[in-house]
Amino acid sequence: MRHGFADTRYGQVHYVEQGSGHPVVLLHQTPRSSDEYRDVLPLLGRGFRAIAMDTVGFGLSARPDEPWSIELFADAVLDLCHDLGLGRFSLAGHHTGGVIAVEVAARTGERLAGLVLSGTPYVDAERRRTVWRRPPIDHVDVQADGTHLLEHWRKRLPHYPADRPDLMNRLVRDALGVIDRVEEGHLAVNRYRMEDRIPLVRTPTLAICGELDGYSLPDLPRIAAAIPGARASVLPGAGVVLVDHRPDLFAEVVGEFLTECLSSGGQPTRLP
Repeated sequence: MRHGFADTRYGQVHYVEQGSGHPVVLLHQTPRSSDEYRDVLPLLGRGFRAIAMDTVGFGLSARPDEPWSIELFADAVLDLCHDLGLGRFSLAGHHTGGVIAVEVAARTGERLAGLVLSGTPYVDAERRRTVWRRPPIDHVDVQADGTHLLEHWRKRLPHYPADRPDLMNRLVRDALGVIDRVEEGHLAVNRYRMEDRIPLVRTPTLAICGELDGYSLPDLPRIAAAIPGARASVLPGAGVVLVDHRPDLFAEVVGEFLTECLSSGGQPTRLP
């Protein structure tokens, strides 16, 4: 794996990449980082140039002072692609990363060869009203005795396999890096007017979701129906942590779909 930093209008963003060929940019969920794709990169990198970036504000990327939004996150994705000289590329996003990918796809048109939306919620007025009434997903009040770490662990534990505390460790490490603004990624999702933007997506799209992902699975049919020609697939034995729990399955599904997209749509180009 190769680490690097790209210049964006918000400062430098960190990315990790592996492989060569057609570039696939991977976008993580809140409050993770590119580490979410740690085990996906070697697999997807066998056939693609797999690039996992830290969303601006998260991981080692710059943290803008202004309020975070899906539009701001998407700006940084496109700035990274420009800085790396990517012409035609593909996107795969998980949860928050999927919502960011929708906004990028709405802006890029045919420059995007393929789009994979993983565990992506459909954010419309009804969902915004419902989510505002729910308790925070990741926010905790920092305590001098460190009990906030246990509180955060307990908040997320129901979504993680009981036999994989290593995955919980990775989540908490990422969350600690943004502990003062940890909820803002979720708030940005809920403010996004997806119903206005997703009709602009014309990229070949695969919408996937783990069968155990009770948060996003109900929205899978709506996501697929909103994009012309999009396919939908439910992945067995996977949940909210599909990417790092089942990297083999994620890489296989994404790789097969993007290979099909490229074979039917020609070879990628590169900006001069």
